[in-house]
Amino acid sequence: MKVIKFGGSSVASAEQLKKVLTIVKDDPKRRFVVVSAPGKRHDEDKKVTDLLIAYYEKVSTKQDTTSLIEEIAARYGSNAQELGLDASVCEAFATELIALQKNFNEENPYDLDRFLATGENLNAQLIAAYFQNEGLKARYVNPKELGIIVTDEPHNARILDESYDKIYQWHDTDEILVIPGFFGYTKDGKLCTFSRGGSDITGSIVAAGVKAEIYENFTDVDGIFAATPKYIHEPALIEQLTYREMRELSYAGFTVFHDEALMPSFKAKIPVVIKNTNNPSCVGTLIKESYDRENPNRVVGVASDRGFCSITINKYLLNREVGFVRRVLQILEELNISFEHMPSGIDTVSIIFRESQLNSELEKLLIQEITEKIQPDDLEIEHGISVIALVGEGMKFHTGITAESSAALARKNINLRMISQGADERSIIFAIQGEQERLAVRSLYYTFFD
Repeated sequence: MKVIKFGGSSVASAEQLKKVLTIVKDDPKRRFVVVSAPGKRHDEDKKVTDLLIAYYEKVSTKQDTTSLIEEIAARYGSNAQELGLDASVCEAFATELIALQKNFNEENPYDLDRFLATGENLNAQLIAAYFQNEGLKARYVNPKELGIIVTDEPHNARILDESYDKIYQWHDTDEILVIPGFFGYTKDGKLCTFSRGGSDITGSIVAAGVKAEIYENFTDVDGIFAATPKYIHEPALIEQLTYREMRELSYAGFTVFHDEALMPSFKAKIPVVIKNTNNPSCVGTLIKESYDRENPNRVVGVASDRGFCSITINKYLLNREVGFVRRVLQILEELNISFEHMPSGIDTVSIIFRESQLNSELEKLLIQEITEKIQPDDLEIEHGISVIALVGEGMKFHTGITAESSAALARKNINLRMISQGADERSIIFAIQGEQERLAVRSLYYTFFD
């Protein structure tokens, strides 16, 4: 039995939904179907979730919403019409959209979640109706009925362990269950969404709950590539990698998966495969706990991400000052700033973190706190840093990977701000100037893949 999830681009139009039907019918094991809200049909189009955010903003500021409701309803209406569904389906959808506004309460912290979840919820109902119309034994199942119980955190819900036993009760169903992704319910019945992009999380949760044979995640690409196609022409497809490798690649910029999406599957040791709705015969990328044998590949991928900054603290005899790092970390904690890396030398400590955590006032306060409490000899902050990750479980079995990668960057005159390799030898992280990111990725990719 398989759990299958379709992303926004896979369910954006009637044409795409016909492909979804074919994929589900091709394998009778595909009995749990998790769906996203409709995504973009073309570059100039809008995602339904973005339209719902705009709808919420208009309601909260008491603006006219008539045209926006019509636009959202039309997205579902046009799909329903092309799929040959009865008009009453979309009439019910319009009523549900209007009810969001009627029941709006600006004091209710859960109201935005209700608006956001509507995209997935309506789409799941539409797809279930379509499956039924095509002769499949299918039905829509709300996350509350399925048993997805979450923490009481609007916009950032987390699954509760007790959910998995409730979800497992559906294991032996002979129906095809169509489930909206992205949200669950608290113990007292409040709807809460996962963080943005959380439909992947729902798919992973359902797979873990029903103890699926495999979790298939269908998107608009053939799988995970060894580097971003933005920088590399036709990069190699990664046919297999481990959960840990995927986590390292996701951290450094690979965006196929939401950051937390693999966690339920990882804990339940359920393999995940990334496949293409538009090319379902492609083998895709299989993600599993470990390789069946020693991975022959030294490196599986090169990832990059921008938007980092670093603070470098210089102080003579720093290595003899007991508690120095603790005091630095305490300052970050008090200012609610998390860090990514902290390389150090005898008299130097650098802290690398995401620029999105800082504004001009917080940056001034951070510098002031470090200056007063640490009393460094010198303090320097640098913006516009990119992080490059070279990832592979097989790196530990091959010597010279660090030397080869450093040499590859040196050949292109790329100055390293930091280099870090974990004790597990699964990844090497480089911090460089942002404008050299593309050059660095290309140099590393062609060193290890060509």
